[in-house]
Amino acid sequence: MGITEPIQATPGAAARLQAIAVVPPGLEAPAAAELAELGASAIRPLQRAVACEIDLAGYYRLHLQARLPFRILRQLAQFPCSNRDQLYQGVQRAFDWRSWLPPACSFRVDASGSAPGLNHSHYSALQVKNALVDWQRQQWGSRSSIDLDNPDLALHLHLGGGLASLSVDGSGASLHRRGYRPAMGLAPLKENLAAGLIALSGWDGSRPLADPLCGSGTLLIEAARRALGRVPGLGPDGPRDLALQRWPDFDAALWQQELAAARALARDQRADGSRLAAIVGLEQDPDVLAQARSNAAAAGVSPWLQLQQGDCRTFLPPEGPGVLVCNPPYGVRIGEQEELEALYADLGAMVKERCSGWQLWLLSGNPELTGALRMKASRRIPVSNGGIDCRWLLYEIR
Repeated sequence: MGITEPIQATPGAAARLQAIAVVPPGLEAPAAAELAELGASAIRPLQRAVACEIDLAGYYRLHLQARLPFRILRQLAQFPCSNRDQLYQGVQRAFDWRSWLPPACSFRVDASGSAPGLNHSHYSALQVKNALVDWQRQQWGSRSSIDLDNPDLALHLHLGGGLASLSVDGSGASLHRRGYRPAMGLAPLKENLAAGLIALSGWDGSRPLADPLCGSGTLLIEAARRALGRVPGLGPDGPRDLALQRWPDFDAALWQQELAAARALARDQRADGSRLAAIVGLEQDPDVLAQARSNAAAAGVSPWLQLQQGDCRTFLPPEGPGVLVCNPPYGVRIGEQEELEALYADLGAMVKERCSGWQLWLLSGNPELTGALRMKASRRIPVSNGGIDCRWLLYEIR
């Protein structure tokens, strides 16, 4: 099998692109469902990622509407790679770099996976960089600069199965940053993880939602934004700035079309026209509560959130049944073990006393503390929160 011919730099709006959405560990299944809803096909869940095919309009749509990815890569080329020389030659020949990487453009290369003689990601990335700057010198007598923080082109190499896959990152800054959350508590959930946890809970706005330990409000805010059609790519300051807007085949008219469609999704009720059920959050720390209210206002959902000061032990749920979501401290970053055991015990007593018929979804990063609830989970979904091995636990409260 020979090295592929250079791919056309301008595929046209109807051509199918190979894309990879990088997602939090454990959210591959809901991310795959989200990509399908947004028009992707040939979907393949991977480890910490989901591969798919989508047209150019759909690729723009994913960047505006997908709630779970950190970033969305576009595959430029795939070619055989069983040694260093094949990687070097394959990179130079696998794509039309004349329009995508002139010397005036800066770039960065990240790498993952391995091949014979290419077992270190830093060295593999260096081989790609050398191949590109050597090719540039041959073509123009000058080369691009390397920018690790804000490059014009962010390339990603993945090695595995005798193949090298070379992709470009369309996102730029991580997509988990929505722009509404300058104010955060001590250990906040990333917005895309919070959105994924809500998706896993199945909450759709028809039942009350409550968080008796709401912190800076991320779970409730992401839930409200999802139910009200507020897409993550449209923040308080307008559309996010994306790397794909600087690509040579960027289609401005197609982008404006997708922007208009994304804006049109925002509404003040559920998709079926019914009223959004009550969304209630309780936070004991007045400063953290002020942060949550500020975040909700910036996210455009404060009219639908009832954020109150108080202790979870005194929490009174809205008329239900409904869904409780909770991300209590794990004892890893905040809190002492004995104090947290008492908190979990009291939380368990409160929900059993006052939330009959409700569901409790709790993010646990410490099984010992979860045991203090004195409740048995009916589902345990492995996820990762900031590198901490966690479980998204479902308790049916009788």
